[in-house]
Amino acid sequence: MNALKRTPFFAFYSAYPESRSIDFGGWELPVQFTGIQKEHEAVRSRAGLFDVSHMGEFMVTGSGAEAYLQHMTTNDVGRLADGQAQYSLLCYPDGGTVDDLLVYRLGEGRYMLVVNASNIDKDFQWLQDHLPESGVELTDRSEETLLLAVQGPHAQQIISEVSSVAPAGLKPFHFAERAVVCGVEVLLSRTGYTGEDGFELYAPVDAAEKLWNGLLEAGSAHGLTPAGLGARDTLRFEAKLPLYGQELSKDISPLEAGLGFFVKLDKADFIGREALLAQKEQGVPRRLVGIEMIDRGIPRSHYPVYTGEQQIGEITTGTQSPTLKRNLGLALVDARYGEIGTELEVEIRGKRLKAAVVKAPFYKKSR
Repeated sequence: MNALKRTPFFAFYSAYPESRSIDFGGWELPVQFTGIQKEHEAVRSRAGLFDVSHMGEFMVTGSGAEAYLQHMTTNDVGRLADGQAQYSLLCYPDGGTVDDLLVYRLGEGRYMLVVNASNIDKDFQWLQDHLPESGVELTDRSEETLLLAVQGPHAQQIISEVSSVAPAGLKPFHFAERAVVCGVEVLLSRTGYTGEDGFELYAPVDAAEKLWNGLLEAGSAHGLTPAGLGARDTLRFEAKLPLYGQELSKDISPLEAGLGFFVKLDKADFIGREALLAQKEQGVPRRLVGIEMIDRGIPRSHYPVYTGEQQIGEITTGTQSPTLKRNLGLALVDARYGEIGTELEVEIRGKRLKAAVVKAPFYKKSR
């Protein structure tokens, strides 16, 4: 059995007596520091600090980099300016999802891809298998790169106190490649995975202590608290942000997951385009919808969803929403049953309980 990997911040977890770590895709990561509910509320009302250094970072460089990424990803890389990032997806020829990712344009012929931790090896191999004979170089920088996220309504104020770049000047999905934060040179990006405003900081792994302590010190007056995987999951769920392996997989296309905005079928050919175009023209067979329980019960991943005696799908993610205090779920169901208001049943511990399709995202931050 292989030992679990640890991020450069692992040593700091023990400062929190209530912290608890779990095996997450081969990484020993904190599910909580002080409690999932507390951390969730901190991010919604103040700010949370997330160690997400398990994510993967690839560099794609060379004269053919843009054309290569246009062929590999569903979004239009050609629309990116220097200092801009975009959400995108890698697809198989049948339209299933290899992974979802962020693409950062650092400069002409220079890109950084940020991929999911559990897919690092698979994604790198997939990208390598499709490299042209010349003009593109692919490098895995995951092990030498740390990643922290400061998320929440106070995030901008916190970063402004320790950054050489004014965070207010960064629009969402824009970044400064060489900002200095807490005395460390970082790539500072206005991105995140919580449904709140926030920033992500990429830096060399040897800067871990300086960044962690510096950000917590600067954020202490603003309610900044470390947050783990548990709150990260409930936050992204309320905002209907997909998690690979649940809302996306090799068997679930971006169109079925409701991510059509990030699939540019009118651009040059890309892997999976034909299948996705056919899916759009014929109508997607399944849809990712929000559901709310009518009967008492909490929907969980993989619980079957029924209409009458027919199973029409399953829950991908579900919980009692910490913000809304309602029993909610995301479900991938037969598209014929995806209209808001449609009554369904969720099988929970052998019992069929009533639920209804509701509008999602369940939460949107106030402007």
